[in-house]
Amino acid sequence: MSTATGILKTVPVDLGDRAYDIQIGVGIMAQMGTLVGPILKQKHAIIITDENVAKLHLAAAEKSLANAGIKSDAIILPAGEATKSFANFEKLTNQLLELGAERKDTLLALGGGVIGDITGFAAAVLRRGMDFIQVPTSLLAQVDSSVGGKTGINTPFGKNLVGAFHQPKMVVIDLQVLDTLPARELQAGYAEVVKYGLIDDPDFFSWLEENGARLRTGDREAQAYAVAKSCEAKARIVAEDEYEAGKRALLNLGHTFGHALEAECGYDGTLLHGEGVAIGMAMALDTSVRMGLAPKDDLTRYLAHLKSVNMMATASQIGKSLDVDTLLAHMSQDKKVDAGEIVFILGPIGGAATHKGVDLDIIKAVIEDSIDGRGL
Repeated sequence: MSTATGILKTVPVDLGDRAYDIQIGVGIMAQMGTLVGPILKQKHAIIITDENVAKLHLAAAEKSLANAGIKSDAIILPAGEATKSFANFEKLTNQLLELGAERKDTLLALGGGVIGDITGFAAAVLRRGMDFIQVPTSLLAQVDSSVGGKTGINTPFGKNLVGAFHQPKMVVIDLQVLDTLPARELQAGYAEVVKYGLIDDPDFFSWLEENGARLRTGDREAQAYAVAKSCEAKARIVAEDEYEAGKRALLNLGHTFGHALEAECGYDGTLLHGEGVAIGMAMALDTSVRMGLAPKDDLTRYLAHLKSVNMMATASQIGKSLDVDTLLAHMSQDKKVDAGEIVFILGPIGGAATHKGVDLDIIKAVIEDSIDGRGL
């Protein structure tokens, strides 16, 4: 795959009348106005971003829109997971209404997963539905949260428990913005890339074992391949199961554990989403091994890969006192809970599947060992 400036790959998300394209390229923030112009119902976009991203990319986004004859306004939110709250959602919708946002206007989410989620939710409900476009600026958002139409905010009971399915009209991924991403954020986003290999693509996981370090150190060719591969996998699964009635649940591999860790850490930056997912996938593989669903070697390989890219693998590395029963209580609020039972995504590398009726004594033992840093 060429890494020249411009669009490198277009990945379609096949959803009938809600279909859209993921445009992946280098330096395409400057082309954004030209890219999105044809799909706008009227030439007015409201950019929603956060304080950190605004300093780096807002001016370029505004200039690109202006050059294409598109009027824009901007709303700048606080940075961080805590922004996905009822209070901030109310502030955002009020600000949009104060700007006179009309149903035919388009919201443009310029930022990471937090901005994409809260902007998409606002688009889903404001004026009973507005168009929005994802312009993800973090690796995690580029390979996961910007694609598929899941939007929402967090509650004290757990992550993403209030939201809606609302598909974007386009996703514009500029790999160049990854150069401005803090190393910890890039590393956290890498967990969502690894996830696709663990779900159903063992060859991709093997590629990551060989090339993951290149991606994380800024190799553009490796980034382009991994982001495109991840988007293709996400697009395929979403097209098969838009509303998570079946296969799409597999995309939550490790998230039941990871979301519980995030909730207990209070969304205060102690634990980033991708870090929680990386630890959660280790717990899921550990559970799989104990249940005879995966060979021990799969867990060993995964842990070795996390170590090779300097990522956390156990809850003991978070640096916070954690309690098994409290984490289980968070997990009982997971979105996948079915008839009172927690649904887990388990299996060998490349063979993930949903499982109900898992013995909670096994889960408790897995959590305890992760908290204590034992056996992993």
